[in-house]
Amino acid sequence: MQLENKVALITGARRGIGRAIALKYAQNGADCVLIARSAPEELADEIRAFGRRALALAVDVADADAVETAVKNAVKEFGKIDILVNNAGINDDGLLIRMKLEQWQRVLNVNLSGAFYATKAVARPMLKAEGGRIINISSVIGQMGNAGQANYAASKAGLLGFTKSIAKELGSRGITVNAIAPGFISTDMTAELSDEAKTALLGQIPLGKLGEADDVAHLALFLASEGARYITGQTFNVDGGLVMD
Repeated sequence: MQLENKVALITGARRGIGRAIALKYAQNGADCVLIARSAPEELADEIRAFGRRALALAVDVADADAVETAVKNAVKEFGKIDILVNNAGINDDGLLIRMKLEQWQRVLNVNLSGAFYATKAVARPMLKAEGGRIINISSVIGQMGNAGQANYAASKAGLLGFTKSIAKELGSRGITVNAIAPGFISTDMTAELSDEAKTALLGQIPLGKLGEADDVAHLALFLASEGARYITGQTFNVDGGLVMD
């Protein structure tokens, strides 16, 4: 029970990677605050079945006031927040010359500004407690870029710089801040790819297969644990070898 007596807040918790992380945390002792555009009540019930407490909240992470209110409600309910996972993210692809301003702004608002709002809101209770874990879910696209995803790539690259800066600001108070950059994971997003696109993609991955949400959740569990207490400001790829420095 690596996270026993810990409280974790996960954004974008309804499905995919966010859901996998929430379940992994609950299985390892954490109580969970689950944030999504529509409250993930079914997931909350699953977590309660593990004997953990859960609070499901409907929140648009692009709404700063709504995020701040959600964090206040979570602290009121549980007394603290030990772990924040900024996982909420969307894509709205298009070539640069055809991309509408609304497409650009919407992706940046959710993927990058949403992480800023949540981190700012949890920073105060974490500073008061003199400890905490913040984990930002970026993407290999933020490292390597991808045609037709300028907005998504910019948002995920921005998360990497945000991670390093906040790690330097909060480190002296025992708060670690790290990023995970998943590659191509079997989720609803990758399910939309054509068979031809999947075949071409697999040819670029040394391990020759897509990852699973649980692959990311295992790393998120480690980064939230005491085992990662001396790790901060880092980016960890879970991508089957797609990106190698």
